[in-house]
Amino acid sequence: MQGTDTRFSLPTSSIKLLLPKLLVAVSVAILCAQAAYAVPSYSRQTGLSCASCHYAPPELNAFGRKFKLEGYTFATKPEVSDDKKGHNAALHLLEVFPLSVIFDTSFTSTKAPQPATQNGNFQFPQDASLFLAGAWGEHVGSFLQVTYDSQADHFTWDNTDIRYANTNGKFLDKSLTYGVTLNNNPTVEDLWNSTPAWGFPFVSSNVAPGPSAGAIINGTLAQDVAGVGGYAMWNDHLYLAGTIYRSEHIGGSQPNPGTGFGFNIRGLAPYWRLAWQTSSENNNLEIGTYGMHMKSSPGAITGLEDGYTDWAVDFQLDHTIPQWKNDVVSIRGTYIRENSSLRASFGGGAAAVVGHHLNTAQANVEYHFGTRVSATAGYFDVTGTADPLLFASAPVSGSANGSPQSNGYLLNLSWWPQQNIDLAFQYTGYLRFNGAGTNYDGAGRAANGNNSVYLLARFVF
Repeated sequence: MQGTDTRFSLPTSSIKLLLPKLLVAVSVAILCAQAAYAVPSYSRQTGLSCASCHYAPPELNAFGRKFKLEGYTFATKPEVSDDKKGHNAALHLLEVFPLSVIFDTSFTSTKAPQPATQNGNFQFPQDASLFLAGAWGEHVGSFLQVTYDSQADHFTWDNTDIRYANTNGKFLDKSLTYGVTLNNNPTVEDLWNSTPAWGFPFVSSNVAPGPSAGAIINGTLAQDVAGVGGYAMWNDHLYLAGTIYRSEHIGGSQPNPGTGFGFNIRGLAPYWRLAWQTSSENNNLEIGTYGMHMKSSPGAITGLEDGYTDWAVDFQLDHTIPQWKNDVVSIRGTYIRENSSLRASFGGGAAAVVGHHLNTAQANVEYHFGTRVSATAGYFDVTGTADPLLFASAPVSGSANGSPQSNGYLLNLSWWPQQNIDLAFQYTGYLRFNGAGTNYDGAGRAANGNNSVYLLARFVF
């Protein structure tokens, strides 16, 4: 079965060259989830502080979730308006342009240097983002982000969610808010911080090594797809959402030939979401499930296909402590199971077996000292099918035994001297990395050699 299928456009050698790049991209999904932000243009639009929507940026409180659900359109500031008259269209346009900026600078140091590179990396900037975030009309708003990557030295498209929302629906005589979303990252439309796009860790280094294995729903497809979907919240309890995706390779040619990209969606890739939330005076609880199914060909748009089915469960509890000045404890967790049939990768010599599975468990607990300080401890564990071709041996990034198993912990302390300035310390520790605790890569590197200290200064305005 080794070699090239006549229907598969890339030879075995090309797929093997593609694989390291793919693994680097996938590694971001486990520990370097895309950060979410408190965007000041929303404050300028609503006349409210960042703390009105966030326990601490980027975690949404109940009001912040409602603001997002309703399409980012709530406003108290002046607008240019013209009501509907007969066959004429209305106009509702903010007087203030909804633009914001984030600037990050950081320092990263790993316990053991990566071979032939310096340790203790200072990035000024690590990245900078521009946001078009706010109301576009009476029912339409956006969270739209472009980010400067200092390593690539260019701006590129980042997380984007443009939505239409209607808040006046009724179903079974109960309130119904519903809408349409255009977005480029599965789970980016979600309202909670327990799903991948907006989950912990909220800040991350792009210098320190990360594990090679990650589920497709856990950030692997972020900014590499385009989707349209719908969502609804019934009776302020039941949340339903669904989106269909196609590949949209930023920087790739159009129409898409698939060449050079690890994932090319064949047909449509559906994403689904179901969640139930309830609240009391001091508690907000959410439990839910989400998932995605995708068929894809690596490096091609014809030929054999790899199939992926992800399903997941998640929960989030925010508990307010009145006796302690209304400090908040947040507990979040998610479990993702991915089942995959890698017929294309197997046929191209990039996988040793066809059937694979991957299990990802992530949980964290956070204490918010008002809105000035937060302390978070998190744990992660990844296990799955061993494959010496898919998870090949290589210094630092590889696996000597072909196992995807990685686990460890994260500790974060963040201080906001102002609500739009974040000074953060984060420590990541590994117990196992890419299959082992010692000599995991076959080149003598230990898992704890990738333990990292990360310092961040973030300015949002």
